[in-house]
Amino acid sequence: MFMKTRGGWCFDVLLALAVVILPALAQAQDKGCILLKTEAQVEETTTDAQGKAGKKLVPAEKIVPGSEVIYTVSATNVCDQPAEAVVIDNPVPTHMAYVADTAIGPGTEVTFSIDGGFNYDKPDTLRVANPDGTQRVATAADYTHIRWVMRNALKPGAKAFARFRAVLE
Repeated sequence: MFMKTRGGWCFDVLLALAVVILPALAQAQDKGCILLKTEAQVEETTTDAQGKAGKKLVPAEKIVPGSEVIYTVSATNVCDQPAEAVVIDNPVPTHMAYVADTAIGPGTEVTFSIDGGFNYDKPDTLRVANPDGTQRVATAADYTHIRWVMRNALKPGAKAFARFRAVLE
């Protein structure tokens, strides 16, 4: 949920609400076989016992404009047969801007939409109309949805993930 604060917008992200905020959709030969879970996390800097700095992902609870959130969608095949042609479609959340080149998913092909999820393509082929009628190559800020297409079947009990980063505007 978004709330107005004195300094601007504050975004409360509760792990339990991540699925409501970011509804990923899975398409497969048998749609009932894919269980999706979405998590919204932020990177937290840590220091180990030897004083070495590191980073870990923790649930996103409150973020302010300019904060980066890492969205992870896990897809688990809960059926007894492989799930063929698994596709995960995910909107870029409202008031968030996709961070260029951060959409990943091992064994997937990633494409993007600039029209609300109706059409998907590779970034270099997406075009946006300018007010004067000319066209320009779409930028990460123009993306409305991300699609991951799994190249291989998801075996029974297997889990795959898709991830991207977005910044609160």
